[in-house]
Amino acid sequence: MAPLLELRGITKQFPGVLANDQIDLTLEPGEIHALLGENGAGKTTLMNILYGLYTPDAGKLLIRGKEAQMTSPDQAIHLGIGMVHQHFMLIPQFTVTENVMLGDETLQRGVFLDRATVAARISEISEQNNLQVNPDAYVKDLSVGAQQRVEILKILYRQSDILILDEPTAVLTPQEAEDLFKVIRALVARQVSVIFISHKLKEVMEIADRITVLRNGRVVGTTRPAETDMAALARMMVGREVILTVDKKPARPGAVVLELEDLMVLDDRKHLTVNGVSFQVHAGEILGVAGVQGNGQTELVEALTGLRAIAGGRTRILGHETTRATPRQILEAGVAHIPEDRQRDGLVLNYPIADNLILNTYYLPPFASGISMHENTIFATAEELVKAFDIRTPSVRTAVSSLSGGNQQKVIVARELSRHIKLLIASQPTRGLDVGSIEYIHQQLVAKRDQGAAVLLVSSELDEIMSLSDRIAVMYRGKMMDIRPSDQVTREELGLLMAGVQPT
Repeated sequence: MAPLLELRGITKQFPGVLANDQIDLTLEPGEIHALLGENGAGKTTLMNILYGLYTPDAGKLLIRGKEAQMTSPDQAIHLGIGMVHQHFMLIPQFTVTENVMLGDETLQRGVFLDRATVAARISEISEQNNLQVNPDAYVKDLSVGAQQRVEILKILYRQSDILILDEPTAVLTPQEAEDLFKVIRALVARQVSVIFISHKLKEVMEIADRITVLRNGRVVGTTRPAETDMAALARMMVGREVILTVDKKPARPGAVVLELEDLMVLDDRKHLTVNGVSFQVHAGEILGVAGVQGNGQTELVEALTGLRAIAGGRTRILGHETTRATPRQILEAGVAHIPEDRQRDGLVLNYPIADNLILNTYYLPPFASGISMHENTIFATAEELVKAFDIRTPSVRTAVSSLSGGNQQKVIVARELSRHIKLLIASQPTRGLDVGSIEYIHQQLVAKRDQGAAVLLVSSELDEIMSLSDRIAVMYRGKMMDIRPSDQVTREELGLLMAGVQPT
């Protein structure tokens, strides 16, 4: 019997990059096939080919044994392929029914939208697959997990039997992730097949029937969870041994470095998104802030780094008032900042690596004297940092835009941590990175803690928060739900707090 889906020798080249190199992949009916790989391994390109966004330079794509020429997402949908992107494709102001029928409208008498018929069909699909979605609810009022179920509903409504999930748990609480896994298993029981793209090895081991690993655009191997372990998968992805556990000694907290009192911050729409937050971070400790993205963490970090005005309350760094300090004043107080969005807030993409490595010190000796820049010193320092922080680049004169996501992040880490700092504010420091880069970033954060710096870690990755933090704070809708020592709180309790529920 032919596989439901088969890719044979898929090859795709972009200028200077062989993204996919003779890739073979099969998907059986009712199978969960996980796809793993570092950044730049070729996963996204391959899925874009499968979904009709790219055309391969060579190779064949077969569906149910018949060759298919995939030229557009419409054709992919027609052939039974649906994709849930990491960033949901929903209109918040529309109802679930309106989002599901968008682009495939059912009409009454050829004129009016037949919402009632579509809503009835949505309820039927929701009940069959345990999706628990109200067709009349507005998307803006739904939790992130419920919005993801709406995306799955859109695909099932179009009768797709091949489901591509791209980093599906990236923005979910642990409980929402477990609910998603139940939905996936229910779909598979109804002979829907799933391609599951993730960088979370633990999840892949839990959910997948088979696992294919890509490295440098090629298939390294295909295996099953019963035949491998997380260390072996990491080794396949990176090509070397990777330490998956964070090796750190107990913290030795010192003096208070960062102090917040009743902090109030507004977002761009003038809504209160940080509401009366108070906490302290001590020298020699990592305070992790957990929470589903969008609960005020972004505005909190922007306020602490001088990038957003503080509407109320106070902040102090080493006892000095910083409530209305500028970004440069905060930087000169000994604060380093790894921003949430490395390309928007951390780098000047068309600048060379060397210039990006001195963005916050370019006006100081030894890089400048008055208005004169010392290029030899700048480039010599850049060469040292590229070597010390293992930034993979042919030259420090290369534009930072040409680097992989992991190497762009290393440029920021090298710039921020090569200074003598008292406080490190790291927001989503490993977002979108592969296991090798994650291992490296984690080592650097712990090293700064052990050197006596205070570290404020903001992450939506609960495993990262639990493994790195000495104390854990949880934010929900702009408020601090609780702050606890990391060894006195369970994953389940954190998940409840992230959903706004106090554990009993």
